[in-house]
Amino acid sequence: MIFCDTSALAKFYVQELETADVRKRIEEEDVVCVSELVRVELMAVFHRRLREAKWSPEVFQAAIQQFLQDDIGGYWTWHPLDGQTIEAASKVFVTLPTSVFLRSADCIHLVTAMLHNHAEVFTYDTHQTTAAVALGLIPVTATSTSR
Repeated sequence: MIFCDTSALAKFYVQELETADVRKRIEEEDVVCVSELVRVELMAVFHRRLREAKWSPEVFQAAIQQFLQDDIGGYWTWHPLDGQTIEAASKVFVTLPTSVFLRSADCIHLVTAMLHNHAEVFTYDTHQTTAAVALGLIPVTATSTSR
């Protein structure tokens, strides 16, 4: 079982240097958990590629369709974005060290992982990696040996 943030899941759909390793790692897992927040953030990633002309409209639509097929196929296990998660995320900032930079959406991913008892977070986000450690989570990548 693995918990992925958007930065990791985006590499599953967007061809980047790490894509082959990310795909291999995700496909090896029996359960791939993600926050409901990924739905919005991943579509924003796809749209950005379209907006910046890195993808054609056809590639954009193909990526969306692939994501929807994977979702319908039960590839992702969704953790809800509910009031409990939002409340817990807002409380993180009360005790977060001032040296840690944490964006609100990243906080929601980390809190979601914590609320669902994930010890690790599969991420490629530098700020989220630092914040994960501050919150007692282990950040991992496709090639890390934390497994």
